[in-house]
Amino acid sequence: MTYLEESKQQLEALQKKENIRILAIETSCDETAAAIIENGRKIISSVVYSQIDMHALYGGVVPEIASRAHVEKVNRMVDEALKQADMQLADVDAIACTYGPGLVGALLIGVSCAKALAFAAHKPLIPVNHIEGHICANFLTHEALQPPFACLVVSGGHSHLFQVEDYGQYRIIGCTQDDAAGEAFDKAARVLNIPYPGGPLLDKLAETGDANALKLPRPHTEGKYDYSFSGLKTAFINAVHNMRQKNIDFSDADLAASFRKAVVDMLADKAMQAAKDLKLNCMVLAGGVSANSLLRREMQARCDKMGIPLYMPKLSLCGDNAAMIGSAAYFRLKKGQIADLTLNAKPALRL
Repeated sequence: MTYLEESKQQLEALQKKENIRILAIETSCDETAAAIIENGRKIISSVVYSQIDMHALYGGVVPEIASRAHVEKVNRMVDEALKQADMQLADVDAIACTYGPGLVGALLIGVSCAKALAFAAHKPLIPVNHIEGHICANFLTHEALQPPFACLVVSGGHSHLFQVEDYGQYRIIGCTQDDAAGEAFDKAARVLNIPYPGGPLLDKLAETGDANALKLPRPHTEGKYDYSFSGLKTAFINAVHNMRQKNIDFSDADLAASFRKAVVDMLADKAMQAAKDLKLNCMVLAGGVSANSLLRREMQARCDKMGIPLYMPKLSLCGDNAAMIGSAAYFRLKKGQIADLTLNAKPALRL
């Protein structure tokens, strides 16, 4: 019997099982993470090794360094997740991993580890889209949340508006046409000499600044719900350079606040317009930038005004983690979506 045939046999029994526990691995960028999730809603254990310190020297993620760090840490993270859960590998029901999108070298480490564990332990293998994982982080925070809903996914590499029609069923409403919001935050932070990771530190600095100090454009897009942050980023960089060249005194906090407000206004405006036009009566935030303090406040205020509920992941689940991958994997497993050992990394994978 082949591995896939064996997995399909197990799948029939698992879909009828009351409590399913999945060991998940996430290595799409610069966090090495492992977690054990029960029924897509409960975190049994979750561990994350952050590479921030080693990439800070270079001002951003260096793919080769990230991949090498994953090689060194991924087995340790799996062992720690099992230890925290007081479980053995044989006790989990399936193995899941992120297979895209992300850095190809980093993804390959997690995929290879998951395939080896699944084969050795005779467990089904579940491939998960990283963006879907971010959406599912909300299922771990809000037990009552169920589709359908609108979801704004904002991170360093992604700015998407989705209509989540059902578990595992997504329709793209809008997306960035150039830079992602998180990338724009990082570039703006670099101009202000804010160290890596720029986005979260810019957010903290902006809390003390005047958001109306610098007037910035809100670029328009052909698609009604699409985003564009490249022009805004360029306008901000040029404004800062001009002030420096003319020896004009300015406050870094004011500039950070002005840029943050411009990005958040664009994100919130289109997300709420889509919810109104499409009559989507529930809004969800996801992704690393969903930890941005102004975005959380602004989206809450706008959802309250519109009279619809807003769901946001708790801060520990906004960034990359394996718990969200385990949640997404559960719903994939329930639909019978498993992989064989030919599974490969797909760095440009779309949802």
